Amino acid sequence: MSASDLKLVLTKLGMTPSQLIRQNEADFKRLTLDSVNVTEQHLFEAMLMHPILIERPIVVVDTKAVIGRPPENVLGLL
Repeated sequence: MSASDLKLVLTKLGMTPSQLIRQNEADFKRLTLDSVNVTEQHLFEAMLMHPILIERPIVVVDTKAVIGRPPENVLGLL
């Protein structure tokens, strides 16, 4: 995923990187992304370098997107 793709998905979701990142992922802890000094930009860059940190699945339809967990989220998009 490119930076512009991730930025577009975040916009469609109406979320910030800190809202989309998987905080229970081992890489999140290993990279010490839970530090109070970590910025949204740092989280954004971490998600680009370690895509496993991105919450998924993400369903995109036109100008909107939702995280597909629970699956009922997708119904409101369709």
